[in-house]
Amino acid sequence: MSLSRQEIQQLVADHDVRFLRLQFTDILGIVKNVAIPASELERALAGQIMFDGSSIEGFTRIEESDMLLRPDLDTFALFPWRPKQNAVARLICDVCLPNGQPFPGDPRYVLRQALAQAAADGFEVEIGPECEFFLFHRSPEGKPTTLTHDEGSYFDMSPIDLGEDARREIVLALEDMGLRVEASHHEVAPGQHEIDLKHTSALTAADQIMTLKFVARSVAAQHNLHVTFMPKPVFGVNGSGMHIHVSLRRNGQNAFYDPDDPEQLSAVARHFVAGLLAHASSITAITNPVVNSYKRLIPGYEAPVYITWSTQNRSTLVRIPAARGEATRLEYRSPDPTCNPYLALAVIIRAGVDGVRRQLAPPPQVQTNVYQMNATERARAGVRTLPGSLAEALDALEQDELIRETLGEHVYTHFLAAKRIEWDVYRSQVHAWELEQYLGAF
Repeated sequence: MSLSRQEIQQLVADHDVRFLRLQFTDILGIVKNVAIPASELERALAGQIMFDGSSIEGFTRIEESDMLLRPDLDTFALFPWRPKQNAVARLICDVCLPNGQPFPGDPRYVLRQALAQAAADGFEVEIGPECEFFLFHRSPEGKPTTLTHDEGSYFDMSPIDLGEDARREIVLALEDMGLRVEASHHEVAPGQHEIDLKHTSALTAADQIMTLKFVARSVAAQHNLHVTFMPKPVFGVNGSGMHIHVSLRRNGQNAFYDPDDPEQLSAVARHFVAGLLAHASSITAITNPVVNSYKRLIPGYEAPVYITWSTQNRSTLVRIPAARGEATRLEYRSPDPTCNPYLALAVIIRAGVDGVRRQLAPPPQVQTNVYQMNATERARAGVRTLPGSLAEALDALEQDELIRETLGEHVYTHFLAAKRIEWDVYRSQVHAWELEQYLGAF
């Protein structure tokens, strides 16, 4: 739905909106907002609201701190969990320089640029994300714990799944805000849930991922529960991923579908897969951006570890689901929900389109369970491994000119610096496991 300024002003009046949150996302994928009273709506819609960019991680230096917020009118939505009187609404914004030009450090701008590159080749990109998360109890003091609220497992229903009420209210809130939810269910681990969003344009999908995370936290808090999108909060159970379904359209048709191919996959689809696999190691720094991400990317818990693809095998990094025709798509299975969705989708799209442009050929499919192959079998099949740590992923990122170009120099430099610091802080700490393992033994 496309809204005009006048329509938004009317909605604000009709719904007694008293406050608006102008939302944007920093380089590390954290949603930020500037709250304004409804009396400032006209200035906001004109893109005249400013904020101090120097206070936002990786945005800009103190001497270049003034930033403008330019609302995307199509993102207007009411917060359904807030009162009907004195209601609160939001608008997602692009961040601009004082002269009105796009700020190169804005993740939304990075994705817009990647989509422009795809459009130059005639492609429109559609994305369907699957977001997993845990619901945990809060302590009596209101702090998050890792105590689960249920003992359910995959697709379980009440009364085992005691998080059903919270998850249902999250879904209803998302739908009230205009998001289309395709499915929601309990996941494998106790306390773990998944919400799948209907496929849509890539920029809208990134906006919706950020909205889902924000809404889930707000609704869960009303149930005295804590939502975490941390990839691996509990040892010994499955971690949380964010599988990304990608399809391309060209001239109104699904560009991945070829009815005459034995597997009904077009050359474009195979080239796109090849591009993803060629850049997979460097992409991982963006799609799996925290130290904890690599506690999920280990064998035995369904998360992909090996750089492979298949039309059937669910242990591969890239899977082609069975649906064909207009539903033909690929599933990129390594990302986790701590990633900045704007940056993650940008690098996935650019990597795939790079494969199309260079007409790269993917390696042979791996139809057997990669986890059951030994090292010799994997080497013989030419199977490479995803980075095993944030440090390894950052090393790969530094070697990939395409991904660096995709991020732009501002985002690339600030992201890399922040993540190097994160890794250095982590590796310099003494962790509980080390004390348990070594303190009494040596």
